[in-house]
Amino acid sequence: MITVTESAREQIKAYFEGKEIKPIRIFLNNGCGGPQLAMALDDKSGNDSVHEVEGIEYLMDSKLLDEAKPVEIDYSGMGFHLKSSLQLSSGCSSCGTKGSCCS
Repeated sequence: MITVTESAREQIKAYFEGKEIKPIRIFLNNGCGGPQLAMALDDKSGNDSVHEVEGIEYLMDSKLLDEAKPVEIDYSGMGFHLKSSLQLSSGCSSCGTKGSCCS
């Protein structure tokens, strides 16, 4: 299940105002800060679970959604925040210090 808070819906609608509405993919992004859920515009694929909220389609790999659900998309003044039941590890402590884990 994917839910989108009112503040996130408002920001997403504002983004698409005057533009073609495209699906939003929720995916697991691996970076120096450790894995985290992220969003990007994308096309549907065969393994996707599709959830429509107020005319916007949210895509997520079905297996990832099964592990992460429930997923919530929220927005605050600092940007979007994705919450889930995933137990994500943090990144290494050498990031930004030219350590080997992030190079």
